[in-house]
Amino acid sequence: MPSLLIRNIQSLVLAETSPRPFVAGRDMQALPLLEDAYLLIEGGRFHAFGPMAECPERAGETIDAGGGFVFPSWCDSHTHLVFAASREMEFVDRIKGLSYEEIARRGGGILNSARRLRETPEEELLAAALKRIREIEALGTGAVEIKSGYGLTVESEWKMLRVIQRLKEKTTLPIKATFLGAHALPPEYSQHREGYIRLIIDEMLPRIAGEGLADYIDAFCEKGFFTVAETEQLMEAGVRYGMKAKVHVNQFNSLGAIPACVRQGAISVDHLEVVSDEDIESLKGSHTMSTLLPSAPFFLNDAYQPARRLIDAGLPVALATDYNPGSTPSGKMQFVVSLACIKCGMLPEEAIYAATLNGARAMELEQEYGSIAVGKVANFFITPPIPSVAYLPYAFGSDLVERAFLKGEMVVDKR
Repeated sequence: MPSLLIRNIQSLVLAETSPRPFVAGRDMQALPLLEDAYLLIEGGRFHAFGPMAECPERAGETIDAGGGFVFPSWCDSHTHLVFAASREMEFVDRIKGLSYEEIARRGGGILNSARRLRETPEEELLAAALKRIREIEALGTGAVEIKSGYGLTVESEWKMLRVIQRLKEKTTLPIKATFLGAHALPPEYSQHREGYIRLIIDEMLPRIAGEGLADYIDAFCEKGFFTVAETEQLMEAGVRYGMKAKVHVNQFNSLGAIPACVRQGAISVDHLEVVSDEDIESLKGSHTMSTLLPSAPFFLNDAYQPARRLIDAGLPVALATDYNPGSTPSGKMQFVVSLACIKCGMLPEEAIYAATLNGARAMELEQEYGSIAVGKVANFFITPPIPSVAYLPYAFGSDLVERAFLKGEMVVDKR
């Protein structure tokens, strides 16, 4: 790969000389910024950076940032972007007053997506998902996690994970795959819960693990879906097949799932709209990342995550989109950062850490992504000239990703 020199950067954001795996608590308020800077990329990785007064004279490609900011790419650690169809009629149902749970009981929600996915050929799923990948690349995302969970049969879950595997071959965007067979209970197992758990453990997991199709295992631990005990059973089974846990918890209720996930060594616990003091205490000192998805309560008109309580308790927090057809039909991380500030009480600096370095940590990618540091992969984006870091969440309706780069190659230029 040729070298690339970025000149005349107004502010280089999250440029680290001593890279950290994540940032927690009050430390999230101190975001390193290098003003009037240059950035040098060699072989698809960050090679050097510094003040423009020390900018090297280089042969090869040079880009003038024109006074824009340079950010490390967003790291979106929770999505469901492989799906068969949109669900805008459920959106209308919610406007008419139906709750998420009521829609699910009527056969909507996850089961609606599962029916459609089972009927959709793999090639159609792949083409639609690839369009969404290109969309999020253009929005500044430089690493993403994608879940299964709209199959709920052996063949359909395998089909979803095959699509995710094939997406990896069509983009330089790093993708982590999560097996979410326990997303909802299929109607055919409504009177036989244990039978479906056994199907996941005895048939789905061996096949998926045997083909190396998933990095993580997940479950929707919530009233009306899967219990804490069932979730623990699934996490234990996942570990036996080499899959760590990343778990949906506390979206509507605090059931004791967070302490259970911490005991099982989960990489992350995701949603957290409802958090108890016990939940917070269990997370202290653990390796489990609290991942907040504020665009889900935005879309569902629900309670937002108590980010301030988590951060003020000294915990690290990550942000992700939850991109899916039912509760968050958007992969725009910039809007998630805005919501985190406006609705969850996070400072702009905290939200940017949460959407970059801590998001990378929630996918075990922090050694290669999430900040601008020598040796890390050169995934980043350039904004037009803006007044400050705080302007990015402030201008929630503007697209401030002007040029996006993956491995030092420009993949989007909107000028």
